[in-house]
Order: sequence, then C-alpha cells, then structure tokens
Amino acid sequence: MKKKVLLAVFLFLAVFLVSETFSQTLYFCEGVDSKGYPITESQKFDIPRGGGYLYFLVRLPYAIDCYSVSYDIYEVYSDYSEDYNTTIYQDDMTPSWTWFWKKVTFYRPGYYHIYVRDCNGYNLTSAFLEIEYK
Repeated sequence: MKKKVLLAVFLFLAVFLVSETFSQTLYFCEGVDSKGYPITESQKFDIPRGGGYLYFLVRLPYAIDCYSVSYDIYEVYSDYSEDYNTTIYQDDMTPSWTWFWKKVTFYRPGYYHIYVRDCNGYNLTSAFLEIEYK
C-alpha cells in the first residue's frame, strides 16, 4: 500500500513539475529583473485616475522564432462575455528570445483578458487582469 501511495505522489509531482517547466506564461508585474523574472507579480493592479502602467512578461520553454508579437486585449464583463478593446504590437523581438516584456499603460479600471500571439497569429498564452482606481 505504501508503494502505491509513494508512486501516486511521485507521479503527481512529476506531472506538476513538467507542466510548470514547459508552460508558456504571461505575468503581470511592476518590473522585470535582468534574468527575466517578474518583480511584484499580481493579477490585480491599482492605477491613478490619469492612468498607470505595468509590465506584461512572457516566458516560454522555447525560442519565440519571431520578430514580433501582439497582445490582444479584451474587456471581460460579469456574464463572462468579452469585447475586443485593442491590440498592442511588439516589433523589436529577437527570434532566439525565450522571454520578453512590454510596458503597457491602462487608463480605465476593469477586468481584462490578454492574449499573446506570435508573428504567425498562434496563441502563445493568455491571462486575466484586474485594474482598479487607487
């Protein structure tokens, strides 16, 4: 019985570690360190009424192999429907990058769903973000 429990725990940890190691991730943060890790990561940010910025940090388990990416921003409503808001382009990419970031300014509070797409239009990752006024 102990062997089965140990095997189950080992398999769970192996699957968890592999999924964490090989996942594409979009972080929202106040900055990015020199090794490509988020500084003060959060899914919720407070901005002043005149607007405020944060960073979108994307980490990939492989090289991007593109010279540009796009960030499609959708507003999310209480019924979980989404309306397109805007697209922000990042054209200063190097194909060998496995992580990259973009400074983005928000002017309105709300719930947002951000999709990151590569130069071929493929969805790399997405995440939800909440913006509130201070």
